[in-house]
Amino acid sequence: MAEGLKIEIVSPERLVLSETVVSVTVPGTEGYFTVMNDHAPFMTTLRPGFITVTKEGGSASVYFVKGGFADVSPAGLTILAEQSVPFSEFDHADLQSQIKAAEEELSRADSPEDKSYAQQIVSGLLNLAMEAQHIDGAHVH
Repeated sequence: MAEGLKIEIVSPERLVLSETVVSVTVPGTEGYFTVMNDHAPFMTTLRPGFITVTKEGGSASVYFVKGGFADVSPAGLTILAEQSVPFSEFDHADLQSQIKAAEEELSRADSPEDKSYAQQIVSGLLNLAMEAQHIDGAHVH
């Protein structure tokens, strides 16, 4: 590939991905966004979600990311993730445990502020579970 977007996904444990691709769709805190070659530079925070990396020829790979930062520069896209793994290593059982714990926390919340915060956590985890189920059903991994 003569041209393309250089992507690196880095977690504290390892370099998860480093290659040149056609496009990358990323879960920003304000919503998903797609980056291609020659994208305008910017930096943003990430929410837990799934990164879709599209290679030349249209094949796609999916990676889980648990928050962090995305930096788009003339050199490419760098994801600095709190945690990141290929979708094949995504722990569905752990996510279900997190949902259960968050729902229990919501049921114990006393103040309106605590209830609101706990509900946001539960909703975010449930959305993540739905996204994972959709990816599993599409056999993207």
